[in-house]
Amino acid sequence: MNDAQNNTLAVRLAGAARSRESWLQLLKFGIVGGSGYLINLGVFAFLSGNLGVYHAVAAVGAFCVAVTSNFLWNRYWTFGPGEGLAHMQAARFLAVSVACLVINLVVLEAIVASSPISELAAQAIAVAVAMPFNFLGNKLWTFT
Repeated sequence: MNDAQNNTLAVRLAGAARSRESWLQLLKFGIVGGSGYLINLGVFAFLSGNLGVYHAVAAVGAFCVAVTSNFLWNRYWTFGPGEGLAHMQAARFLAVSVACLVINLVVLEAIVASSPISELAAQAIAVAVAMPFNFLGNKLWTFT
């Protein structure tokens, strides 16, 4: 990023931090994210626990189900569709979500490899670590 882009991003972040609407969006995003979190963990538990799917593959499957639900709720409730075309927003939402999935998988693998906690607990932590990146990406890029 060049200096002009950094200044623009800083101005946008500062403006968003002072906006009541941004805080309301964050609350809604958290509610949607919480439902997606439960969907993600439920699908992950079913795939890995009931079907014996390898934890990284189960995480990807859980991601696919949760990301679909989250996009629809965020587009129509959290941020609103605005003037963006649904397919363009979906592509951006997916790009942000895939980037956050990479963060999730890195954290998941690190925890599973270095800790005695369960894979489900590791997934819960990994999803929580990726959430702030998800909100910022969607607020500042997907649903602008």
